[in-house]
Amino acid sequence: MPNDTTHDRRQRPPSGRFVVRIDPALHASLRARARAEDISLNRYCARELESPGSELPPPAAEAVGRAHSILGESLLGVVVFGSWARGEPSWESDLDILLIADDQVPISRGLYRQWDGGPPLEWDGHAVEPHFVHLLTDGETPSGLWAEVAMDGLVLFERRLAVSRTLAGVRRRILEERVSHRVVHGNPYWVRES
Repeated sequence: MPNDTTHDRRQRPPSGRFVVRIDPALHASLRARARAEDISLNRYCARELESPGSELPPPAAEAVGRAHSILGESLLGVVVFGSWARGEPSWESDLDILLIADDQVPISRGLYRQWDGGPPLEWDGHAVEPHFVHLLTDGETPSGLWAEVAMDGLVLFERRLAVSRTLAGVRRRILEERVSHRVVHGNPYWVRES
């Protein structure tokens, strides 16, 4: 039988407080990032500990982690789309993943080179194929890529619901028939209506 002290410790809920000893330079860097976002250091660290992909299955976590390693805080969202997301992959299908970057990050071949610089990523036996983009601006007509992602995309990670709001806006445009899905000779495509 446990003594009273042991029993009392089991009854108390955790305080939620702990001390982490880290390098002073890292502490200063974290404090500067928190200050730049106008949030407390504790809140910033808690958010980062819940960082992108932390609760995802391993292949998804690896994809989100690689995107975060390339874009850092400029990563706004990660969405899986295409035949795999629809549940219709063929054996030769790749797994398309949309990586949404802040507007301050130029979309360039360099981003793809950084992605390709790591070990090849596979998910359910399919190669992960990145597509770097920016969020649509207010009033911007969505491309076929955004229409496809809005219809079938699975959001793995996002900041401040920006990606979900954008996808909801694209779906509204589709429902309003401002963007239409067509098929010619078995090949699907999207058309922007005037």
